[in-house]
Amino acid sequence: VSGISQEWTDAISRHHGELDEQDHLSAINTLAEESWVDENRLGVTGASYGGFSVYHFMGTHNKRFKAMIAHCGIFDFQSMYTTTEEMFFEQWEKGGPIWEVPGNKELQRVYAQSPINFVKKWDTPLMVIHGGRDYRVPYAQGMAAFNAAQMMGIPSKLVYFPEENHWVLKPQNAIVWQREFFSWFDKYLKK
Repeated sequence: VSGISQEWTDAISRHHGELDEQDHLSAINTLAEESWVDENRLGVTGASYGGFSVYHFMGTHNKRFKAMIAHCGIFDFQSMYTTTEEMFFEQWEKGGPIWEVPGNKELQRVYAQSPINFVKKWDTPLMVIHGGRDYRVPYAQGMAAFNAAQMMGIPSKLVYFPEENHWVLKPQNAIVWQREFFSWFDKYLKK
């Protein structure tokens, strides 16, 4: 659910990592002007679509952030298309499957924004949090992002909750989630 409007939601559909990222960066730039914000120690976090945004930022932020946390985010549009339980949403958001990309300029543009395409530019510490029973954004998305960070030699951590879904619902797991979240940002943003 968007906090802006259906019109805005429709405008960013099939433009992920484009218009929405411009909005995110504009908001961050505005906040960075505040006296209580240290723009040299910024972190970014997001869940679900926000997790996708974190993975996308990993390859586009140009050293703006010192650490990132992605919770249940989409990392690879191609594999996501056929593995989510929310197929209608992927069809709407992507406009079609990966096998229709050749010869389709809109689909080429959409799939080009998949975070997996930007891994060569990753250079920021990343924590990945995912639930094993997440069928909306299957846990393999988080595992793939974590593995990519590991293969790139980037400080990274995977926090995996085998019995959780797209949300962390068990009280003890929520405590672990909070502890890991704050520990990660403390480590990289309080230097």
